[in-house]
This record gives sequence, C-alpha cells and structure tokens, in this order.
Amino acid sequence: MTLSSATQVGLSDKVLVFPYETDFSFVALIPQKEMGLKAFTLCMRVATELPEERQIILFAYRTADYDELNVWREKDGRVSFYMSGDGTFFHLPPLTTFRTSLCLTWESRTGLSAFWVEGKRSTYQVYKPGHTIRPKGTVLLGQDPDKHLGGLEAVQSFVGEVTDLNMWDLVLSRSMIQAWHYGHKVPKGNIFDWATMEYELSGNVMVVDDD
Repeated sequence: MTLSSATQVGLSDKVLVFPYETDFSFVALIPQKEMGLKAFTLCMRVATELPEERQIILFAYRTADYDELNVWREKDGRVSFYMSGDGTFFHLPPLTTFRTSLCLTWESRTGLSAFWVEGKRSTYQVYKPGHTIRPKGTVLLGQDPDKHLGGLEAVQSFVGEVTDLNMWDLVLSRSMIQAWHYGHKVPKGNIFDWATMEYELSGNVMVVDDD
C-alpha cells in the first residue's frame, strides 16, 4: 500500500470529508514531533451518519507490530481506545450527523483517562498506568491498518466529516478543553495542529471549506 499523493500543509477552515465506505481512502497525518508519549490530549470535531451498530475507526496510530493508539466507536455504540492490547470503553452521547466535539485525555503516571464531549468530561477510567506510546509509527484517519500500512477493511472505515484535529503531548486542563470546544484560542497542538498540519490524501477523501 503506497501513499498516493504529495504531502500537503495546513487545514485551517477546512473539513475532511470521507463520502463513502472504502478499503482504500484515508489521510496520513505527519506528526510535528516523535510520538513517544507518556500523556496526551487528542481533540477533533466529527460527524457521521453511519448507524450506531457499525464499528468506526476515529483515529489510528500504529507502529510495525502494535496498534499504539486507536480510537473507535464500537458496534454497541460505546466509544473506546486501545493502546497495544485490550481497550477501555466509555458510554458517551452518540455521534450523529451534527458535529460533535470529542477529546480524549490520558496520562501514564496514574493511568487516568477520560473522553470529553462538547466540553464535558466523562467519568475517569484507569487504563494502562506506566505505559508509554512508542514513536516511529503511522497515523491514519479513515482506516484501521491491521498491519503497518496494510490490511484495511471497508466495514471499519470512517464515513463522514472530521475537522479541527489537534493533539498535545500533555493533558490539557478542563478550562483549555472547554476553550477549544468553544473555538477560543488555545496553545497550538505540538503533535498535530490543524492549521499547520502536514498530511497526505489517499483514495476518495475531499478537503472542503468549513462553511
């Protein structure tokens, strides 16, 4: 599987549209720094019309042998994330055709993890204290690579819209996450910053103005 397009930069005021189910459409994101992580905050705005019982990959970061950080909507509607093994699952408000602001925070020291929906935090869960996410992998939107850049399945693909994806190598405070949710200025994501993001499109993904 090859990345089919040249690297592009910056998605300010743009939306990625994944118009239909495929096993070949994705966006590869190029991090601004190595993703050897002991903490992170990942935020995005996402909309989909896929039915509740359809599994959807929301974010996939994989090294050669491991899914380092995968975020899913499961077939039972829960939202989950996995780091090199079994995941942890959260009951959140459903993703719909209307844009949802979704953030995920985790830190290794305590294992405390939570999702944030529309600026509101889920209950904390303790997941993989002491773990470290490994660097030198590939980040994809739209597909789950079951091996390093390969093994894509249409039935797990993302269909819908993603915008404003940002990632930091620390846990943002409640006030920062709420500020991001409301579109106020926050420190730029030092791993991914939507406005200056380097990315490569493959297959049928559209970049459209965020009207």
